[in-house]
Amino acid sequence: MDSLTQIVLGAACGEAVLGKKIGNKALLFGAIGGTIPDLDVYVGSWIHGNNIDAMLFHRGFMHSFFFAVLAAFGLGWLVYRLYDSGRRLGTTTLKNWILLFFWSLFTHPILDCFTPYGTQILAPFSNNRVAFNNIAVVDPLYTLPFLVCVIVLMFFKRSSNRRRLWLKLGVGISSVYMLFTIGNKLYVDYTFKASLKERGVSFKRFTVQPAIFTNVLWYGIAETEEAYLIANYSLFDTNNRFAHFITLPKQRDLVPSEYRDVKRLSWFSNGYYSIYKVSADAYLYSDLRYPLLDENDPNSCVFSFVLYHENNRLNMKPFERNTEKISEAMQAIWKRAKGI
Repeated sequence: MDSLTQIVLGAACGEAVLGKKIGNKALLFGAIGGTIPDLDVYVGSWIHGNNIDAMLFHRGFMHSFFFAVLAAFGLGWLVYRLYDSGRRLGTTTLKNWILLFFWSLFTHPILDCFTPYGTQILAPFSNNRVAFNNIAVVDPLYTLPFLVCVIVLMFFKRSSNRRRLWLKLGVGISSVYMLFTIGNKLYVDYTFKASLKERGVSFKRFTVQPAIFTNVLWYGIAETEEAYLIANYSLFDTNNRFAHFITLPKQRDLVPSEYRDVKRLSWFSNGYYSIYKVSADAYLYSDLRYPLLDENDPNSCVFSFVLYHENNRLNMKPFERNTEKISEAMQAIWKRAKGI
C-alpha cells in the first residue's frame, strides 16, 4: 500500500514490541522498518540502468519474507549495538530489536499482497506475484482511523494501559475494514462473473479490483480469445450487475516471442496488456489491470508508459498525461461510485 499506511503499520509493530520499554521511540523505529521495503524503488534505479529492470525490481526481493528475516537480524543487531549503551544500557535486548524489525518488515509485504500490484513474497525462490485485489493501494478508510489511533497513543506515558488500548483499537479497526474489503471482493467477483454469463460472453479468465481511494467502485476486466472486456460496478448501483461493457482489442505491436522485455512485462501485468505503435520507434504499453482515463480511448490506461529501443533491448519512460484529463477522470470516479 502507500507509504503512509506502511509507516503507520510499522509504527504499530514497533509499539507492540518495545513501546512499554522505550515509548515513542519504538514508533519511530517501527516506522523506519515499515518503510525499508519500499526503498527498493530507489535501490532498483541505482543498481539497474534500464528502467524496465528497475520497475520490475519493485515488490521483489526486498518485499519477500526471506528479506524480512535477513534484514531483521542485521538491523536488529546494528540498532541494539548503537542504542543499548550509556544511560540506556540494559533497557532493551537484542531479541527486542530483532522482533521489532522483523514484524515491521514482515507485515509490509503481507499488507501489499491485498492490493492489485502483486508482491513476490517468496523471492528469490519463486517469482510468483501474490495479489488478492481486495483493497486499493491508497484507501483512506483503512489508513486514517489507524493513523489517528497511533497519534493518540503517543500522548500517553509508555507504562499507561491506555496506550495499549489505542494500539489495539487501531489494529482492530483496520483489520475489520480489511475483512470488509475481502467480503466485497468475493461479492464483486461473483457479480462480474454472473454479468458476463448473462451476456453470453465466453471468457478465458477475469479479474476485478477496487478503484483508487475507495472500496465502493470496482473495475473488472475479462479476457476472451480475441479481446478484453472491461466494465465498472458500484456497490450503490441499483442493478447488481456490471453494465456498459467496453471491448478492447488484444493489440500486440511488440510480441513476447521476439522481445524478452515484453515477455517480462507481460508477466508483470499478468497477461492483461496492450502495445500500440505510436511513432517510428516508440510503443505505448498499457497495463490493462488498471482503468482507462477515457473510456473512448484504449490508449488512456492509468498505468501506461512508452517503450523504445536502446542498446539492443527495450527501455521505457513515463507516458506524458494531460493533468486536466486526470482531474476529470478522478471526478468521474467519484460520480460513478455514487451508483447508477
